Amino acid sequence: MEVIHKIGRRKTAVARVYVSQGKGKITINKRDLADYFSTPTLQYKVKQPFSLTNTEDTYDVTVNVYGGGITGQAEAVRLALSRALCEVDVENRSLLKPEGLLTRDPRMVERKKYGQKKARKKFQFSKR
Repeated sequence: MEVIHKIGRRKTAVARVYVSQGKGKITINKRDLADYFSTPTLQYKVKQPFSLTNTEDTYDVTVNVYGGGITGQAEAVRLALSRALCEVDVENRSLLKPEGLLTRDPRMVERKKYGQKKARKKFQFSKR
């Protein structure tokens, strides 16, 4: 099996994932998974595609991720891994799609508008 390259995005985070045959080692920005994503919740999010497809110790993963915060980065990695696993085996799509792992979440921070305090908040209006 050759190396499979996929991209996942969430908010302003972009994750480039390289999946190859191996023993289940996940490296993110040249650091171990537990070292990069310290909380168990984020580690679970990253490993979720593997646990649903029962391929935890089958593939080695190398990830380059930048932008956004740690939660956005974890979800970007999850989307990229899900896309890669679908390319490995078409059967995985039927397992990942109902869980919503193949859906790109489009929600992003709304930009600040001029003449306003924030995106939606206005400056205080004085009638007199």
